[in-house]
Amino acid sequence: MTTVPLYRAAHGRTGDKGNRSNISVIAWHPALWPLLVEQVTEAAVAAQFAHRRPTRVTRHLLPRLQAMNFVLDEVLDGGVNDALNLDSHGKALSFLLLELPIQVPEALAPLLAGPPPDPSH
Repeated sequence: MTTVPLYRAAHGRTGDKGNRSNISVIAWHPALWPLLVEQVTEAAVAAQFAHRRPTRVTRHLLPRLQAMNFVLDEVLDGGVNDALNLDSHGKALSFLLLELPIQVPEALAPLLAGPPPDPSH
């Protein structure tokens, strides 16, 4: 097994409405989908966003698309129009989720996007 950031196995799309953020995670390859379902859970996402204090994280699976959508409630500092933090848009939050570390079997490593991890680090 190798540990990689989620962005090596998937890409994301985001949006926001009020104080709620939607973050979709889409597998780069169908063979990576089961790993995402297993590891990118509501609990893992809530932990990744703990400093933003979401009141609820809900995951919706879209297996025919090898995608999932997360809805994070109360995570945008009151909403884009109410927040003093200019970086609170839901679009910026996808980068935080895509940094989530996941475990990938060596046999699936060739399906990952981007350069392999530097073994010297």
